[in-house]
Amino acid sequence: MTPMANPSRQATRDASPGKVYLLGAGPGAVDYLTLQGQQCLQQADILVYDALTDDRLQGQVNENCRLIHVGKRGGQPSTPQVEINHLLVEECQKGQQIVRLKSGDPFVFGRASAEIQALKAAECDFEVIPGLSSALAAPLLAGIPLTDPVLSRGFGVFTAHDIDALNWEALAQLPTLVLLMGGRKLGAIVQQLLGHGRSPYCPIAIIRWAGQPEQAVIASTLEEIEQRVVEQNLERLSPCVIVVGEVVSLREFLQ
Repeated sequence: MTPMANPSRQATRDASPGKVYLLGAGPGAVDYLTLQGQQCLQQADILVYDALTDDRLQGQVNENCRLIHVGKRGGQPSTPQVEINHLLVEECQKGQQIVRLKSGDPFVFGRASAEIQALKAAECDFEVIPGLSSALAAPLLAGIPLTDPVLSRGFGVFTAHDIDALNWEALAQLPTLVLLMGGRKLGAIVQQLLGHGRSPYCPIAIIRWAGQPEQAVIASTLEEIEQRVVEQNLERLSPCVIVVGEVVSLREFLQ
């Protein structure tokens, strides 16, 4: 990883080229931030961050770092993507070292492509630093393997942001299905799977706040999951990861 500019040397930094680091924060908890990511945060001039699930991530930056919150949480107000693109380009052209912090991995539903295109068009230097995707980490932290020699030889990961755009006939055939951003659309997800041939007895798990002290797992079947959510008075499921498949039944043996 290329060393970032020292923020204490203002004159030198102003004369040096800026750079944008698109950094994956992992599933949310600061414990799952990579060492490379931690180094980036400690040397950043500006931190542009989404709605994170662990405020301690902000504490990784130096005291002179400028913090800019741009939202990006389902159903909540957020900064338009075009404005984020403009901000990254503008500050980079001023010679700043910017960390664009995203939940999970930047290349897994992270909208990194739009920001990279804007940076390339403006001839701004950038680097993408991987993070641990919640699609992989959340099931593991809940004791659910995504693959199994008998129950699941593979899995698919999709976003439920626009469920009408998904091929549910194909998704219903997958041995294991992982859905992100689906907390507010649980009912529609269940109906799509049942309507395309998935058994009502198929196991399903909802993992909320993965990796956090308040992590909760609701495990049931497609037929009963909505009632389980009501019984536990969970009006808001987000942020969550939804896992559908027989591997969910292994949780009681692998926790």
